[in-house]
Amino acid sequence: MLANGLHDVPAGKVAMVVTHLEMTAPPQLRPAALPAGVTLRQVTPDLGWYRDVFDRVGTPWLWYSRRTLDDRALMAVLNNPEVALFTLTKDGVDEALLELDFRQHGECELAYFGLTKTLIGSGAGRYLMNEAICRAWAAEIKRFHVHTCTIDSQQALSFYQRSGFTPYKQQVEIDDDPRLTGVLPESAAPHFPSIR
Repeated sequence: MLANGLHDVPAGKVAMVVTHLEMTAPPQLRPAALPAGVTLRQVTPDLGWYRDVFDRVGTPWLWYSRRTLDDRALMAVLNNPEVALFTLTKDGVDEALLELDFRQHGECELAYFGLTKTLIGSGAGRYLMNEAICRAWAAEIKRFHVHTCTIDSQQALSFYQRSGFTPYKQQVEIDDDPRLTGVLPESAAPHFPSIR
Protein backbone atom coordinates (compact mmCIF):
# COMPACT_ATOMS: atom_id res chain seq x y z
CA MET A 1 0.00 0.00 0.00
CA LEU A 2 1.27 3.43 -0.92
CA ALA A 3 1.82 5.79 1.99
CA ASN A 4 0.26 9.26 1.88
CA GLY A 5 2.47 12.08 0.67
CA LEU A 6 4.87 12.76 -2.16
CA HIS A 7 6.90 9.95 -3.71
CA ASP A 8 10.00 10.45 -5.83
CA VAL A 9 9.85 9.28 -9.41
CA PRO A 10 13.31 8.08 -10.47
CA ALA A 11 15.08 9.98 -13.22
CA GLY A 12 14.37 8.47 -16.63
CA LYS A 13 10.86 7.39 -15.63
CA VAL A 14 7.38 8.77 -16.19
CA ALA A 15 4.60 8.51 -13.64
CA MET A 16 0.92 8.87 -14.33
CA VAL A 17 -2.40 8.33 -12.62
CA VAL A 18 -4.50 5.92 -14.67
CA THR A 19 -8.28 6.16 -14.36
CA HIS A 20 -10.37 3.16 -15.42
CA LEU A 21 -13.94 3.83 -16.57
CA GLU A 22 -16.86 1.66 -17.64
CA MET A 23 -20.46 1.62 -18.71
CA THR A 24 -22.76 -1.34 -18.16
CA ALA A 25 -25.63 -0.20 -20.36
CA PRO A 26 -25.83 1.94 -23.48
CA PRO A 27 -26.08 5.63 -22.58
CA GLN A 28 -28.23 8.23 -24.26
CA LEU A 29 -26.05 9.57 -27.05
CA ARG A 30 -25.14 13.23 -27.33
CA PRO A 31 -26.09 14.23 -30.90
CA ALA A 32 -23.20 14.92 -33.27
CA ALA A 33 -22.99 15.23 -37.02
CA LEU A 34 -19.99 14.16 -39.02
CA PRO A 35 -18.08 17.35 -39.93
CA ALA A 36 -18.23 18.42 -43.57
CA GLY A 37 -15.62 16.69 -45.71
CA VAL A 38 -14.97 13.94 -43.15
CA THR A 39 -15.87 10.29 -43.68
CA LEU A 40 -15.86 7.25 -41.40
CA ARG A 41 -14.48 3.95 -42.59
CA GLN A 42 -13.60 0.59 -41.12
CA VAL A 43 -10.00 -0.37 -41.71
CA THR A 44 -8.28 -3.65 -42.45
CA PRO A 45 -4.89 -2.44 -41.28
CA ASP A 46 -1.41 -3.11 -42.45
CA LEU A 47 1.58 -2.28 -40.29
CA GLY A 48 2.49 0.88 -42.14
CA TRP A 49 -1.02 2.29 -41.90
CA TYR A 50 -1.43 1.46 -38.23
CA ARG A 51 1.95 2.72 -37.11
CA ASP A 52 1.47 5.98 -39.03
CA VAL A 53 -1.98 6.74 -37.61
CA PHE A 54 -1.04 5.56 -34.11
CA ASP A 55 1.97 7.89 -34.13
CA ARG A 56 0.16 10.92 -35.54
CA VAL A 57 -2.70 10.54 -33.06
CA GLY A 58 -0.74 9.41 -30.03
CA THR A 59 2.75 10.93 -30.03
CA PRO A 60 1.56 14.24 -28.51
CA TRP A 61 0.18 12.21 -25.56
CA LEU A 62 3.10 9.76 -25.19
CA TRP A 63 1.23 6.78 -26.59
CA TYR A 64 4.01 4.23 -26.74
CA SER A 65 2.75 0.77 -25.82
CA ARG A 66 2.09 -0.31 -29.40
CA ARG A 67 5.48 1.06 -30.47
CA THR A 68 7.14 -1.46 -28.13
CA LEU A 69 5.51 -4.42 -29.91
CA ASP A 70 7.42 -6.02 -32.73
CA ASP A 71 5.66 -6.37 -36.09
CA ARG A 72 4.55 -9.94 -35.49
CA ALA A 73 3.03 -9.24 -32.06
CA LEU A 74 1.26 -6.13 -33.32
CA MET A 75 -0.20 -7.89 -36.35
CA ALA A 76 -1.44 -10.70 -34.10
CA VAL A 77 -3.60 -8.10 -32.33
CA LEU A 78 -4.66 -6.22 -35.45
CA ASN A 79 -5.54 -9.36 -37.43
CA ASN A 80 -7.66 -10.81 -34.61
CA PRO A 81 -11.26 -10.93 -35.87
CA GLU A 82 -12.43 -9.64 -32.48
CA VAL A 83 -10.53 -6.37 -32.88
CA ALA A 84 -12.21 -3.71 -35.03
CA LEU A 85 -10.50 -0.58 -36.33
CA PHE A 86 -12.04 2.59 -37.72
CA THR A 87 -10.78 5.95 -38.85
CA LEU A 88 -12.04 9.33 -39.95
CA THR A 89 -10.70 10.57 -43.28
CA LYS A 90 -10.37 14.20 -44.34
CA ASP A 91 -8.93 15.27 -47.68
CA GLY A 92 -7.80 11.71 -48.35
CA VAL A 93 -5.80 11.42 -45.11
CA ASP A 94 -6.79 9.22 -42.16
CA GLU A 95 -6.91 11.47 -39.10
CA ALA A 96 -8.32 9.30 -36.28
CA LEU A 97 -7.95 5.96 -34.56
CA LEU A 98 -10.81 4.00 -33.02
CA GLU A 99 -9.88 0.52 -31.86
CA LEU A 100 -12.55 -1.70 -30.30
CA ASP A 101 -11.33 -4.88 -28.62
CA PHE A 102 -13.94 -7.63 -28.09
CA ARG A 103 -11.45 -10.37 -27.17
CA GLN A 104 -12.76 -10.60 -23.60
CA HIS A 105 -16.11 -12.44 -23.81
CA GLY A 106 -19.08 -10.18 -23.05
CA GLU A 107 -16.97 -7.04 -22.94
CA CYS A 108 -15.55 -4.41 -25.23
CA GLU A 109 -12.49 -2.32 -24.48
CA LEU A 110 -12.14 1.05 -26.09
CA ALA A 111 -8.49 0.21 -26.62
CA TYR A 112 -7.50 3.36 -28.52
CA PHE A 113 -9.45 6.48 -29.31
CA GLY A 114 -8.05 9.72 -30.63
CA LEU A 115 -7.83 12.33 -33.35
CA THR A 116 -4.94 14.09 -35.00
CA LYS A 117 -4.63 17.85 -34.57
CA THR A 118 -6.38 18.22 -37.94
CA LEU A 119 -9.72 17.13 -36.41
CA ILE A 120 -9.39 18.16 -32.77
CA GLY A 121 -12.05 20.74 -31.97
CA SER A 122 -14.14 19.99 -35.07
CA GLY A 123 -16.82 17.89 -33.36
CA ALA A 124 -15.42 14.75 -34.98
CA GLY A 125 -14.52 13.28 -31.58
CA ARG A 126 -18.12 13.29 -30.40
CA TYR A 127 -19.25 11.71 -33.67
CA LEU A 128 -16.57 9.03 -33.40
CA MET A 129 -17.44 8.30 -29.77
CA ASN A 130 -21.09 7.84 -30.72
CA GLU A 131 -19.96 5.34 -33.35
CA ALA A 132 -17.81 3.56 -30.77
CA ILE A 133 -20.70 3.28 -28.32
CA CYS A 134 -23.18 2.05 -30.94
CA ARG A 135 -20.77 -0.50 -32.39
CA ALA A 136 -19.70 -1.78 -28.98
CA TRP A 137 -23.24 -2.30 -27.71
CA ALA A 138 -24.38 -3.82 -31.00
CA ALA A 139 -22.24 -6.82 -30.03
CA GLU A 140 -24.49 -7.59 -27.04
CA ILE A 141 -21.81 -6.94 -24.48
CA LYS A 142 -22.41 -6.44 -20.76
CA ARG A 143 -19.60 -3.94 -20.23
CA PHE A 144 -17.78 -1.29 -22.29
CA HIS A 145 -14.61 0.04 -20.69
CA VAL A 146 -11.69 2.38 -21.26
CA HIS A 147 -8.78 3.86 -19.35
CA THR A 148 -7.01 7.18 -19.60
CA CYS A 149 -4.17 8.80 -17.73
CA THR A 150 -2.77 12.13 -16.64
CA ILE A 151 -0.39 12.23 -19.63
CA ASP A 152 -3.33 12.11 -22.04
CA SER A 153 -5.25 15.18 -23.20
CA GLN A 154 -6.69 17.17 -20.30
CA GLN A 155 -10.10 16.84 -21.93
CA ALA A 156 -10.02 13.03 -22.17
CA LEU A 157 -11.35 12.11 -18.73
CA SER A 158 -14.25 14.57 -18.77
CA PHE A 159 -15.04 13.62 -22.38
CA TYR A 160 -15.35 9.95 -21.41
CA GLN A 161 -17.55 10.83 -18.46
CA ARG A 162 -19.81 13.02 -20.61
CA SER A 163 -20.04 10.07 -23.00
CA GLY A 164 -21.50 7.83 -20.28
CA PHE A 165 -18.44 6.14 -18.78
CA THR A 166 -18.13 6.06 -14.98
CA PRO A 167 -14.76 5.92 -13.18
CA TYR A 168 -14.36 2.84 -11.00
CA LYS A 169 -10.63 2.51 -10.25
CA GLN A 170 -7.38 4.48 -10.28
CA GLN A 171 -3.80 3.26 -10.39
CA VAL A 172 -0.38 4.89 -10.43
CA GLU A 173 1.80 3.66 -13.29
CA ILE A 174 5.55 4.21 -13.50
CA ASP A 175 7.46 3.27 -16.63
CA ASP A 176 10.58 4.14 -18.57
CA ASP A 177 10.22 7.50 -20.27
CA PRO A 178 9.75 6.47 -23.94
CA ARG A 179 11.49 9.66 -25.10
CA LEU A 180 14.66 8.65 -23.27
CA THR A 181 14.64 5.05 -24.47
CA GLY A 182 14.24 6.02 -28.12
CA VAL A 183 10.70 4.65 -28.43
CA LEU A 184 9.38 8.18 -29.08
CA PRO A 185 11.16 11.32 -30.26
CA GLU A 186 12.54 13.51 -27.46
CA SER A 187 10.29 16.32 -28.72
CA ALA A 188 7.10 14.34 -28.00
CA ALA A 189 4.62 15.63 -25.41
CA PRO A 190 6.41 18.86 -24.49
CA HIS A 191 3.63 19.51 -21.92
CA PHE A 192 5.01 16.63 -19.84
CA PRO A 193 8.57 17.09 -18.53
CA SER A 194 11.27 14.54 -19.12
CA ILE A 195 13.67 14.10 -16.19
CA ARG A 196 17.06 12.59 -17.02
